[in-house]
Amino acid sequence: MAVYLTKESKVLVQGMTGGEGMKHTRRMLAAGTDVVGGVNPRKAGRTVDFDERAVPVFGSVREGIDATGADVSVVFVPPAFARAAVVEAADAGIELAVVITEGIPVHDSVAFLAHARSRGTRVIGPNCPGLITPGQSNAGIIPADITKPGRIGLVSKSGTLTYQLMYELRDVGFTTCVGIGGDPVVGTSHIDCLAAFQDDPDTEMIVLIGEIGGDAEERAADYIRQHVRKPVVGYIAGFTAPEGRTMGHAGAIVSGSSGTAQAKREALEAVGVRVGRTPTETAGLVLELLETRH
Repeated sequence: MAVYLTKESKVLVQGMTGGEGMKHTRRMLAAGTDVVGGVNPRKAGRTVDFDERAVPVFGSVREGIDATGADVSVVFVPPAFARAAVVEAADAGIELAVVITEGIPVHDSVAFLAHARSRGTRVIGPNCPGLITPGQSNAGIIPADITKPGRIGLVSKSGTLTYQLMYELRDVGFTTCVGIGGDPVVGTSHIDCLAAFQDDPDTEMIVLIGEIGGDAEERAADYIRQHVRKPVVGYIAGFTAPEGRTMGHAGAIVSGSSGTAQAKREALEAVGVRVGRTPTETAGLVLELLETRH
């Protein structure tokens, strides 16, 4: 099983012919992803030759869906065009839009997320590494060769911490790893992923990575208390961050005790989540819990 992305997923890449789009399309194909087309109105009708296959370029997402049956789009377009790209994908009926682009104005994100929701399109991101179901499909920029299929579900605000935990737990492996993005407004939340992993029969344990700022982790803790019966291990980035400073991601704003790493840790531990102080300690907690369950 997998969450949101499987080997049957057919992927379009909006912005495939740009530098980042080309580089990561090649990596996605190498990971086994079924990339069925790119989208660029100015280069429609062309074909791009990658090592694994020749990929056609379509003039619109609608054309790509009609020709290939695509159900996932990965968005690599520049920030100024991201809103239009996601609206186009949603209007065309794409089921999942993975928005890698960073630096999108928040008002644009709010607008396209509301539009996508009204059309029934799930958005991962923006400003995210995407998601991977190891051994099946990889939509985004997550390295595919640092872990293997397994029984842990991972949801993370941070891209690099996603990779680190994947690598630290590579001998156990993952069902799906989802990088939800660190912007103040994102399309898929910790709670959405917790619900999906709770319902996935092959996910035995969940790892939740948060970071300072906002209250997403506190809300996730409340959801875990009410709905999640599988063990959850957490890590919060930013224990050493100074108060009142914006750190890294746009969402990482701390005021007073609200949004601090300590407040988030306490909220999670209060509902039975074990929280590591470092990524390595967090991985150790996962291994320890797995040992006690088998």
